[in-house]
Amino acid sequence: MSSARPRHKNKTFATLLALLLGGTGAHRFFLRGMGDKWGLLHLASVPATALVMALAPTADIFFQVLPLTVSYLAGFLEALVIGLMPDEKFDASFNAGSGGRTDSRWPLAILLVVTMLVGTTTLIATISRLFDLIYTGGAYG
Repeated sequence: MSSARPRHKNKTFATLLALLLGGTGAHRFFLRGMGDKWGLLHLASVPATALVMALAPTADIFFQVLPLTVSYLAGFLEALVIGLMPDEKFDASFNAGSGGRTDSRWPLAILLVVTMLVGTTTLIATISRLFDLIYTGGAYG
């Protein structure tokens, strides 16, 4: 009976997954497996968005996609947490027993900058639209 080594998880790829598919929990499933509760909560935002769209077809599209937007905002934050985690801590958390070592390079830095740009733009746009809809009834858009 031989025990296979766990697969080495790439920190840059995990950060990319969080940036692109963070709203669906792909990065959490990659790092922690399909049973991750927070990953399942991210994934639940997809049917929640569909449910809101079905139950309130005349509502503003902002409100219809709000569950998915909030999930993506959390995914952007998680991308920053993963990407900024020291390599040793990442390996201790996700690569124990894999035999490999994480060595972050410049592509990770580029992903972190892109995450900041996309994440802050999405956050500011979401806050702006929410205030517009709440306080003016959507007078500005």
